[in-house]
Amino acid sequence: MKNILGHLRRADNDFGLIEDGDKIAVGLSGGKDSLTLLKALCEYKKFKHKQFELVAVTVDCTGKGDGEYRHIAKFCEDLGVPYHVEPSRIFEIIFDVRKEKSPCSLCSKLRRGMLNTAAIRLGCNRVALGHHGDDLLETLLLSMTHEGRLSTFQAKSYLDKANVTLIRPLVYATEKEIIAVSKNFPVLKNPCPINGHTRRDYMKQLIAKVDRDIPGARMRMLDSIICTNRYNLFDMLDRK
Repeated sequence: MKNILGHLRRADNDFGLIEDGDKIAVGLSGGKDSLTLLKALCEYKKFKHKQFELVAVTVDCTGKGDGEYRHIAKFCEDLGVPYHVEPSRIFEIIFDVRKEKSPCSLCSKLRRGMLNTAAIRLGCNRVALGHHGDDLLETLLLSMTHEGRLSTFQAKSYLDKANVTLIRPLVYATEKEIIAVSKNFPVLKNPCPINGHTRRDYMKQLIAKVDRDIPGARMRMLDSIICTNRYNLFDMLDRK
């Protein structure tokens, strides 16, 4: 956890993620990333001079109800964090009604919308997500290969329609580090029917192969995203 806290502190210092008096809704899917984020934020409160509140919110995509998350509820209780489960019909809408062949984008938008709505209702001004450095790199490659543009998510972004600020405190952490600290957390099995067969999964496997073939490539690619110098990239403003 020491390394994770170091990454969180660095991200907060670099991007101003947390302000004094914030009330932060932590999106808690039950996966290793979000559980690690919640634990890290609780630990961060002990050392940070700023005062902020945390609440945990789970969007129940499967519609199975609160009982499905009893171990997550206990995890939050032990941390002293209020926990809320938001019921939804997201999986039913995506897989049964719309029968989406590529459901990830729509699922993400629906879950994010429900999370933001819950955050506002609970009086939160910030929403924290558990995306880490590997997610950052996968998103960049997905954008390049499927959209033809250089784009990835930000560590901090203001959502004007929802009037909340979205933060990603683990943006400097790696998935490997998160796996190491979350071994004893009550991680839920991913309920998505296409888990392991998505475009993001393909990118994860591709990056792993490149890193095996070129040791250290993963970290150098991550560094290239964070680096402020942009050498030899075309700038449309330079065109005549």
